[in-house]
Amino acid sequence: MRGPQRPDPFTDGDPPLELTTFVGRSAELAELTALLGRARLVTVTGVGGVGKSRLAARVAAGWESARGRVELAPVRDPQFVEYAVAEALGLTDHTARLPRETLLEHLTGRPALLVLDGFEHLVQACAELTAELLRRLPQLRVLAVGRRPLGLAGERLSPLAPLGEDEAVELFTDRAREQGLEVADSPQVRELCRRLEGLPLALELAAGRLRTLSPAQLLERLDDRFRLLSAGGRDGVPRPVPGGPPCRHQTLRTAIGWSHELCTPAERLLWARLSVFAQTFDLEAAEYTCSGDGLPAEDVLDALSELLAQSVVTREETPAGPRYRMLDTVRAYGADWLEGIGDAGRLRRRHRDWYLGLATWCELDWFSPRQDEVATRVEAELPNLRAALEFCLTEPEDAHLGQYLAGSLWFCWVGCGRLAEGRRWLARCVELESEYEQSRLKALWVLGYVAILQGDTVPALAALRECREQAERVDDPTAVAYAEHRTGCLALVTDDMARAETLLRSALDRYQQIGELNSNVLMGQVELAMARAFQGDLPDAVRLCEDVRRVCEDHGERWARSYALYVLAYAAWLDDAQDRARELLTECLRNAHAFHDLLGSVLSLELLALVTAADGEPAEAALLQGAAGRMWPSVGLPLFGSAYYNAPHERCAAMARQALGDARYEECVREGGRLDRATAVARGLGRAGGRPLDALPAPREAVPQGGRGANRAEAADEHAADSARG
Repeated sequence: MRGPQRPDPFTDGDPPLELTTFVGRSAELAELTALLGRARLVTVTGVGGVGKSRLAARVAAGWESARGRVELAPVRDPQFVEYAVAEALGLTDHTARLPRETLLEHLTGRPALLVLDGFEHLVQACAELTAELLRRLPQLRVLAVGRRPLGLAGERLSPLAPLGEDEAVELFTDRAREQGLEVADSPQVRELCRRLEGLPLALELAAGRLRTLSPAQLLERLDDRFRLLSAGGRDGVPRPVPGGPPCRHQTLRTAIGWSHELCTPAERLLWARLSVFAQTFDLEAAEYTCSGDGLPAEDVLDALSELLAQSVVTREETPAGPRYRMLDTVRAYGADWLEGIGDAGRLRRRHRDWYLGLATWCELDWFSPRQDEVATRVEAELPNLRAALEFCLTEPEDAHLGQYLAGSLWFCWVGCGRLAEGRRWLARCVELESEYEQSRLKALWVLGYVAILQGDTVPALAALRECREQAERVDDPTAVAYAEHRTGCLALVTDDMARAETLLRSALDRYQQIGELNSNVLMGQVELAMARAFQGDLPDAVRLCEDVRRVCEDHGERWARSYALYVLAYAAWLDDAQDRARELLTECLRNAHAFHDLLGSVLSLELLALVTAADGEPAEAALLQGAAGRMWPSVGLPLFGSAYYNAPHERCAAMARQALGDARYEECVREGGRLDRATAVARGLGRAGGRPLDALPAPREAVPQGGRGANRAEAADEHAADSARG
């Protein structure tokens, strides 16, 4: 089983592996490291393209205590800043509390370095969050990276100047060597570096042209560009002081604009159109979104390859396969051009349509052997999916598309541990009026489902009741079935077993009548099995879950299967089949952890504790209970506040207390409560005969390209047509 690989707090959240050599900056590295050792908040400032992020990444990589990096450039809504920080640090929380509460809980008592990169468009939100974190976490240090200070008391500034002449020449010649070219240190090279004022980005863009132009030719063309600007070019940037060097902002814009002018028309067009992507993107997305109107789809790859060679675009390998990105400064230049030619709105709609198609494909493929690929793909595409959602929610005529998109991503919110973010998007969506009732109804039942899992029963019931009433009014049998199903789920976790059984059986009948079969339907059957087990009919519960297990195996489904295994493990324990119960729980816990499903993880740990106590290891059972106890606040009300779900926990505690005595039992629980989630899962798997944590599922291979890209393109086209009709 391979699941989406989200970083654990301050381990995998380090700066990304450098794809090119780091040149110079030895003095700046030493000074910044020393300054960070003395101050708790240091901000590296400087113009775009001067190398702030690379320097900060180098300093963070050498930091001895735990560290994590947050890339804030893709974040547009200030209210999502704390979500971005929690996500970057791998902190999963299913409850309705704010992410900053989770941050404070997880960082308390830990020496750590937090790098906030690219905050300048979110200064107020970042400053407020940083101030609170520093005030309440005395062992935390923050290294901020931006074009301006945060403006907080105690902030120490570290302005970063461009490279000196020798280092600039070294960088230029080094980037030439990376292309297989040898460029000597010559007067022309030094003059070029001087004219580019030692700005690393400008130097790299210039080096990207060495395949076709010599340093002397580059210098000549750069001089022409400066003369054009001095005369008042089309860019409309400030003129330099007569007789003096150009200002650095103008120098960078000049270098980017000069590189832009040297591109072919197709390359320029692609550069501008690629600016609609929020962060990284893949080839299929670029081919669909950016093609047409002067750029045939078959020409996109060639144009992209040229932009790669010219350092306008970079390529990186990820668990989701090869992906591309543009530096923020380069992207901003392309966005200006896109606005200038009046094509920004159309491209954003193309971008939206692609990601609507992607979400549609992912929702369908969640119920398939490609479930793990879907989880990895969505993880990589979240910045673009968020951009598409934001676009839909700010365009009144697209409200129904935003509702459809937020509802279709239920598997991401629920199955991949993003309940808090999902609820935020869903709540915004359902507030909007829409002519397409079905889209809003889907968003409503998903909102109710998410609220149930967060333990927020009143809003959950309100959303599901509204969904049911509206669905019956417009005669939408699918929405009626889902609303009834999730209301039954709510009854289950609030101990109304008779009502839960009635509603769940009715919902399953409705699903059968309309031909619905997916992970949600199977979860309904598992929930019915739980209701039957809690009412004493264990054979019927086993029958229901064995049926779910067979269907999951036929379809390659793993997420719903894990919950069926949980019920079967409980039945095995009651039958005194301890080895069988361990085997089932091992797979259940492994899968839940891989998908970042906290509920599945903590339920598995609770039951593993009971099996462990029955096996005569009371101290280990108490430790697992303590580990589960630490996880529950991130899930919701412990064991839903349910007497039925709590019964195995109480039985385990009684067995362990009797064997250990109260004092020793409490000591073991406290020891387990000190384990973080990854360590607790490793401990549980170790006791269950599983592999150690470092043998858990590795990052997945690239999603096979096959022929599914065409299907996604067709889905995007279909949604574009629907949008036009709407």
